[in-house]
Amino acid sequence: MPSSIKSHFPGRIAGLLFVVLLAAVSAHSQERAVCRAFRSALLHSSVQYCVYLPASYSAADAKTRKYPVLYLLHGLGRNEQSIALNGEWTSLQDLRRENMVGEFLVVAPDGWDTFYINSRDGKTPYSDFFLREFVPFVEHTYRVRTERAGRGITGFSMGGYGALRMAFANPELFGSVSAHSGALMRAAPQGVSAGASSGNLGAMLLARVFGDPIDQKFWDLNSPFMLARKNAAALLKMKIYFDCGTEDSYGFYRGASELHETLDSLKIPHEFHLYPGGHSISYLLSHRPASFEFHWREFNSAK
Repeated sequence: MPSSIKSHFPGRIAGLLFVVLLAAVSAHSQERAVCRAFRSALLHSSVQYCVYLPASYSAADAKTRKYPVLYLLHGLGRNEQSIALNGEWTSLQDLRRENMVGEFLVVAPDGWDTFYINSRDGKTPYSDFFLREFVPFVEHTYRVRTERAGRGITGFSMGGYGALRMAFANPELFGSVSAHSGALMRAAPQGVSAGASSGNLGAMLLARVFGDPIDQKFWDLNSPFMLARKNAAALLKMKIYFDCGTEDSYGFYRGASELHETLDSLKIPHEFHLYPGGHSISYLLSHRPASFEFHWREFNSAK
């Protein structure tokens, strides 16, 4: 596996503990998670992933049923298990018990520290892996709907940026996109090269992905702001939701507000909210139900 932020975040939970936790949160249902590794030819590495299956998926009378699929992209320093470990899956199960959402698969790949894009140096083509290898693999292996409206993508923080960038760059593939506390910055941060040289972790990560110093053309090529302008006509058909906390410690509320203004200027329909709160899992869990319901409305209306 390429060098990654994981060495700085000792939060990857041992497999046994993860299994115990899954058993605890899903004891009331037949819902289950399948966690495996996918060998990527493009990345020259295995990528861990988890598929969170709804209760009816394994039922004898549902063997031909195909389900919508929501790709969930985690934040920096987390991994494919985060949806179970931080409580998002429990939130989804609660919504299903309350009949607020129906059944769909949630697929969470490990995004490492890639921001879910192809790195500037070409060594880690994560976006190509996701689109050319991983999505086709999921659609071949699991019973998921393959039309655009049955395919959604969501994320938190780094994953929020990744979800918006992936959807805005590929509007023909995704019918809905959502982001919580997305790592949105209209302009590339200044002084990253110096920060990376001095050992600043955040600067090192940005330099590893976007170039050292940051390549402005490359930054813009992957910018949700620029992609919204480039693909404005196609985005008219996409359902878009994003929110951010007004006390976000990284200031991402500014980028979220600017994206809202950009979409408004392009007359692209979307749902945007600023809520009290910081850049935290507690903020995510307070608002994750809204995006699960948002995606379900699109999945259900397109059946």
